[in-house]
Amino acid sequence: MSNMQRRLPWLNKQILAGMLAGISVFAVAEPAQYAANFKGTDIQEFINIVGKNLNKTIVVDPTVRGKINVRSYDLLSEEQYYQFFLSVLQVYGYAVVEMPDSNIIKVLKDKDSKDANIRVADDRDPGAGDEMVTRIVPLYNVEAKQLAPLLRQLNNNAGGGNVVNYDPSNVLMITGRAATVNKLVEIVKRVDLQGDTKVEVVRLKYASAAELVRIIDALYRGGSAQGAAGAGSAPKVVADERTNSVVISGDERARTRAAELVRDLDKDMQSSGNTKVVYLKYAKADELQEVLSGFAESLENEEGAATTQSRNSKGITIMAHEDSNALVINAQPDQIQTLDNVIRQLDIRRAQVLVEAIIVEISEGDEVGFDVQFASESGGMVQYNSSFGTNISEIGAGLWDARETPGTTVCSDNGTCTENPDTDGDISTLAAALSKVNGMAWGVTFGDFGALIQAVAADSNSNVLATPSITTLDNQEASFVVGDEVPVITGSATGSSNDNPFTTVERKEVGIKLTVTPQINEGNAVQLEIEQEVSNVNGRTSVDVTFGKRTLTTTVLADSGETVVLGGLLNEDVQESVSKVPILGDLPWIGNLFRSSSSKKSKRNLMIFIKPTIIRDDATMNAISSRKYNYFRGEQLKQREEGINLMPSVDVPVMDEWVVPDGMSPEIMELLQQHQNGEDMKTPMRDESEWMSEALSNDNDAESVDE
Repeated sequence: MSNMQRRLPWLNKQILAGMLAGISVFAVAEPAQYAANFKGTDIQEFINIVGKNLNKTIVVDPTVRGKINVRSYDLLSEEQYYQFFLSVLQVYGYAVVEMPDSNIIKVLKDKDSKDANIRVADDRDPGAGDEMVTRIVPLYNVEAKQLAPLLRQLNNNAGGGNVVNYDPSNVLMITGRAATVNKLVEIVKRVDLQGDTKVEVVRLKYASAAELVRIIDALYRGGSAQGAAGAGSAPKVVADERTNSVVISGDERARTRAAELVRDLDKDMQSSGNTKVVYLKYAKADELQEVLSGFAESLENEEGAATTQSRNSKGITIMAHEDSNALVINAQPDQIQTLDNVIRQLDIRRAQVLVEAIIVEISEGDEVGFDVQFASESGGMVQYNSSFGTNISEIGAGLWDARETPGTTVCSDNGTCTENPDTDGDISTLAAALSKVNGMAWGVTFGDFGALIQAVAADSNSNVLATPSITTLDNQEASFVVGDEVPVITGSATGSSNDNPFTTVERKEVGIKLTVTPQINEGNAVQLEIEQEVSNVNGRTSVDVTFGKRTLTTTVLADSGETVVLGGLLNEDVQESVSKVPILGDLPWIGNLFRSSSSKKSKRNLMIFIKPTIIRDDATMNAISSRKYNYFRGEQLKQREEGINLMPSVDVPVMDEWVVPDGMSPEIMELLQQHQNGEDMKTPMRDESEWMSEALSNDNDAESVDE
């Protein structure tokens, strides 16, 4: 037997041992399988068993209680076993939250899971089954705030599900079971894809872009067409006047349908159609005729005499019919098309401007006066011509005239005597003297010596606030006057025998005047030519009536909704006057008996503010009108609530509630409702008092800086 033969048994043993070892290795590497049979098992015990089998550390919420009954007739892999675990907990109202970068999971109630550390999934790892995940889904064609309410109806919001929209980034944040979240994400992507709108430009050869857009808008926005096509499938159509093109945006079917309609309408006019009537919407026919007549003349000159002769044309004729505000045009078809394009660009809704002004005048004055006057019967006197009181000589003369004259006895020659009664004095002089007293007057007499002491202190405050407002068209002057007409005598004459006397009178307007001419510049700025006047009647003089007047004329540039200070006056005047007896009036303390002093301080703050607001559409006009209307209606309701003093049974009249006009779109109605309710919008609504307060605070800040 050779050595090889002697070695064979040993070699066979080695090969057999290696094969057995390989079989054992394969047996260990085989994936584990689990049986899932739990009948009447406590849920806590169920969780412990699963945690041991999966080699996971499980933290259980103390509120997790109950018994489970589940049975599986097949062996489950590790992944299937874990999904089985999640499904069982979901059925019994619990959820599992995995802690990141660890082998720890938490079991808690469904409704508490949305606040836990849920994994943020994505398209690469979306999760599966009943795993709790959060997905962030960006939207490109649909608004998130419109889609979120629909998705909440498909998600378990009572449990761990939640759908939140973030408008600045237009994204949706969806939380819930992975299977549900993935379904919602797929729905969102399909809806967003349907909203994907492309743009198609259709260049026109014959028709006017603005006219076709008007026709298509009327077709798609009408009741029957909109109902047939659906509100969401209506395309957006815009006219590009520069290139005479129609820009169409929308989904493919709506865009194709609108483009075909535009091409069908873009047909050449028949040669016999040389007359057209154009009804104007905003412009005046007679004013537009003047512009078009000059344009038509230049249009004929550009085409040349040869072209005109070949057409056998008599030229372009344009006539205005003012009653129907229409233009009648007679010209060649291509000329009518050119003129029609010009008309559509000129016949547009002109923007309007609401100009609100604030005139604030705050004045205050303090005045103090003191003097001492005395006189003696022998003729010595200290007297001052005080501006705040009377003179001691006037008092003395009045007392002398007011004294009573005793009666006399007159006897005749025959011895008969007649007694005349006492005669009362004349007090008119004394009354006139006392009427000049302002403050306190104290008279003192000692024998043939008398003294008059006068003292006065006066404070005056006034606060005048006027807020005129006016609305006018762009480049259209408007004026606003609130006041009175005061008659002023301008002359008088009498005849030679006083037979035909007459007096000429002129009426002068006194009050608040505002004249403004706005011009809307490119963007959101307004140039304003403003004339502002505030006048009042001061009083009468020996000649005639005197007036106080504050006038401002200026041109400013301001953005829409911006408050601008036009001008103002900060005036402070201090006056002090002293009348005294030389030398004696300068003595300390006792000098006050020989001195008359008065001090006066006056301060006036006058500011004028302006706030222009551009009104480009009906929605803005209705919103501003409703704000003003509801402001005054609120004042009436407040007055009605307080009642009328001494007339409790009389109701204060109140304007009717503001009604939104019929036929408005839901967006405009929502905007008006926000204005009525005072809710915040893109441009926050403020009532009159808020704007006034802001303007006055700016005035006070400027005054403090000056000081």
